[in-house]
Amino acid sequence: QVQLVESGGGLVQAGGSLRLSCAASGLTISGYAMGWFRQAPGKEREFVAGINWSGGSTRYVDSMKGRIAISRDNAKNTVYLQMNSLKPEDTAVYYCARAVRITTATREYAYWGQGTQVTVSA
Repeated sequence: QVQLVESGGGLVQAGGSLRLSCAASGLTISGYAMGWFRQAPGKEREFVAGINWSGGSTRYVDSMKGRIAISRDNAKNTVYLQMNSLKPEDTAVYYCARAVRITTATREYAYWGQGTQVTVSA
């Protein structure tokens, strides 16, 4: 079964941290860019972070720069998103996805996980 499975979400107070994981099974992340997106209720899904196939290039949404870091472990077929200094406005469902290159365009990501809920309380 081809799937991406996110984990690590939860309820955290403002200023807290979470580390999200995205484990791939039935498909490889090696050779592909990986991205994290989020979607809050009533809002469009937005790009949060991306990492190229080697991990040598990353890209972040301006609103979270300096507070998040994306990384990958190709041997474990897993991508991570470390989030620090979380704010209530970061509350959303966070998704990981696979693409050929780093891009903010959701249409370029072929595989998506089911998402993990992140809730930041004030």
